[in-house]
Amino acid sequence: MLAVFHKSVAEAPEALRTPNTDSASVPALKDGFLPQFFASLHSSPVTINLGSSGVIAYSLDKQNPLLPRLFAVVDDIFCLFQGHVENVALLKQQYGLNKTANEVSIVIEAYRTLRDRGPYPADQVVRDLHGKFAFVLYDSSNKTAFLAADADESVPFFWGVDCEGSLVLSDDEETLKKGCGNSFAPFPKGCFFTTSGGLRSFEHPLNELKAEPRVDSSGQVCGATFKVDIDAKKETGMPRVGSAANWSTHY
Repeated sequence: MLAVFHKSVAEAPEALRTPNTDSASVPALKDGFLPQFFASLHSSPVTINLGSSGVIAYSLDKQNPLLPRLFAVVDDIFCLFQGHVENVALLKQQYGLNKTANEVSIVIEAYRTLRDRGPYPADQVVRDLHGKFAFVLYDSSNKTAFLAADADESVPFFWGVDCEGSLVLSDDEETLKKGCGNSFAPFPKGCFFTTSGGLRSFEHPLNELKAEPRVDSSGQVCGATFKVDIDAKKETGMPRVGSAANWSTHY
């Protein structure tokens, strides 16, 4: 899977950008550069143009049958999901979904519940997904991105930043290298990212995250890893979001 978001939708952490990386790299969104590269690696790819916000692409080619890729669009909310959730039945009941609902529809409904009513903190919503997963969601109604990966790095999932500051996400490491040079890394395990709130840990939501330079097998600095800082706590005085408020602008 592949998602590229313009920096106005999802601003990558500055630490993810490797200093003195390949300045000749082509912007991921320029003339469909990275989606075309992705399409060259996979058979029967599907590409969804998000206009000035970016692009989403996926293929069922070369997928792990135990960690399938799913895609859905509901009310202008686009979601790519890869993996398997063990407590699907419980979550369907929690969100009032029918028997045919699967993981990707559960993530969309969980996001929509957060956006419209905000009854739970976002970290709890992601923490309630028990299983092996990574997902990318884009809400075109308010140009909001929401993405997460499980706590065990069960699904290959990378993120990076291209030469124009666009955020690039994929389960394919070669695609990240092509679009981001050395400015990429595995997505932090047990974390989620939102347009308004940036990167946070859903396992330790009250702790800050600290970035450390990532060194690859050849000794080159390649992006950054983000780990929970057990000594740094977030402020806990955040007000509750009212039922009439839009969660995506508060969290």
